[in-house]
Amino acid sequence: MHIVTRPQLPVLDLSQLSGTATEQALFLQQLRHAARDVGFFYLVGHGISDHRQQQVLQLAKQFFALPSAAKKAVQMIHSPHFRGYTGVAGELTLGQPDQREQFDIMREDIVSGLPESTEPWRRLIGPNQWPEAMPGFKDEMLGWQQQLSDLTETLLGAFMQALELPADALQPTIAAGPYQHMKLIRYPGQQASSSKQGVGAHKDPGYLTLVLQADQSGLEVLTDDGWVGAAPLPGAFVVNIGELLELASNGYLKATLHRVTSPVAGIERYSCAFFMAAQLDATVPLLQLPSHLAAEAKGPASDPRNPLFYQVGQNVLKGRLRSHRDVAASHYADLDLAG
Repeated sequence: MHIVTRPQLPVLDLSQLSGTATEQALFLQQLRHAARDVGFFYLVGHGISDHRQQQVLQLAKQFFALPSAAKKAVQMIHSPHFRGYTGVAGELTLGQPDQREQFDIMREDIVSGLPESTEPWRRLIGPNQWPEAMPGFKDEMLGWQQQLSDLTETLLGAFMQALELPADALQPTIAAGPYQHMKLIRYPGQQASSSKQGVGAHKDPGYLTLVLQADQSGLEVLTDDGWVGAAPLPGAFVVNIGELLELASNGYLKATLHRVTSPVAGIERYSCAFFMAAQLDATVPLLQLPSHLAAEAKGPASDPRNPLFYQVGQNVLKGRLRSHRDVAASHYADLDLAG
């Protein structure tokens, strides 16, 4: 399949949601079509300033510029909760190493108790790791993560309205706070001997994903016209549908394959991805769509290599174990899932 380089993803303006009745109706119509037909779109009018976005990207650059020893001190291998630093080729997609380094953050929690064999996903709950060399980093990142979480909750309500359901239709699944997962990411330039797989083709597991990109392209989305480049749009987030939202809507909303191709030699790419899902102890319901929408639902896509679970914690843990086998071997060796 060929790569389409001209922008082809829809651009939606969230400020319309608080506008006139006509503007609201237009936004919800555009949202429904973008989510059903493509599964990806640019979001503007979200109220988060470009200055704030650039601050976060600059902090990401500062973190990745730290000495190797400082980053290794907060390596994910030290965390049973899958938080912290992963070096280049340290995460797998479809069994192949991704050519990127990243720093994973989730909601800052206390450990929920001793591991429970009947609910091993509870081991995901706990604190983050933070680099000692950047004392203000923790507060900045947790504040940013909460901003993005609030934005995704607004979007989730809009999706429900677009499906002609109450805005709070999925509220019981996030009542205690949605599952939050954020990655700061650096993609190094391609080397002659290295793979071009910044991140292999995959779908995101949660409800919604927000991606903030710096000025380098690389994100690509699989559409009916082939792979489409999602080039950075100043001030915009790239939004995509996750598999849990596809499950909840019986496939009416579309989780779409996407990937990142490594930048050319001598160029680095930076981004921040935020993943929002239902709380870990939730079970995702099957939404009762109006009959005319239910008739158009295609059913969720099924991949026998990556079965989906309606129980959120189980689904999240499965993905973490597949992607970070070193953490799985170190902290989850007692589970069959780790094999």
